[in-house]
Amino acid sequence: MLGLSLLAGLLVRAGLAQELSIFDAHIHYSEPAWGPYPPEAVLRILDRAGVRRALVSSTPDDGTLRLHAQAPRRIVPVLRPYRSRDDMSGWTQDPAVLAYVESRLRLGVYRGIGEFHLSAGQAAAVVPRGLVALAARHRLFLHVHADDVAVEELIRLRPEVRVLWAHAGMSSPPETVGRLLDRYPTLQVELALRFDVASGGTLDPAWRALFLRYPERFLVGTDTWINAQWERLPEILDGFRVWLRQLPPEVAEQIAYRNAERLAAGP
Repeated sequence: MLGLSLLAGLLVRAGLAQELSIFDAHIHYSEPAWGPYPPEAVLRILDRAGVRRALVSSTPDDGTLRLHAQAPRRIVPVLRPYRSRDDMSGWTQDPAVLAYVESRLRLGVYRGIGEFHLSAGQAAAVVPRGLVALAARHRLFLHVHADDVAVEELIRLRPEVRVLWAHAGMSSPPETVGRLLDRYPTLQVELALRFDVASGGTLDPAWRALFLRYPERFLVGTDTWINAQWERLPEILDGFRVWLRQLPPEVAEQIAYRNAERLAAGP
């Protein structure tokens, strides 16, 4: 019986993956994952999860380049400004971080800068301002983990620069997300770890209304911030598919992969 249950689960998962492929907009391939999950293993997980492409940023960036070398059409590199986890505190005031990003961009493979963490009042610091300038110069998007106050401060520096808002602010309600989408046409929102969008598998009415209002502005992602997320990745994306199927098919496709394809293609 256990074998039959396992087989049934695998068949359901295969059907979901075949039904709606995903462009994962929030993948990290950071150093702790390199040993247990070599690039070939990562790509097998993406295959199993029905992930057609992925935006990947890593600490350090070498992880992103390793994956990209293995699957250059499938992996879309995004440059994380953290040279190591030590940079996560104090990076906004460290000119060496900005110099590192500027140097790394010369490789010419990146479509965005991030994911980086920003708190209210930090956008005016030397490094965030420099990242915005680099994004404008190189026509890149910024992937920022911030609350609604901090992300708005960042956007106001150069409103023409595209911003991908990680986790929809992590806890920002749909009303707040909608207000920012109304105000800033270059803002896009990814939904990694936002399980409240469809608690219990049923799409929240307020989020549904927002997806229908702005079908071209939302992306999905898993956020492999710890190794346990790699094993859970197919399950997480199946959870997204459950509520995506509750939307009109054309809206579901936009959120599942078309919006990310457009973001990766550039302005």
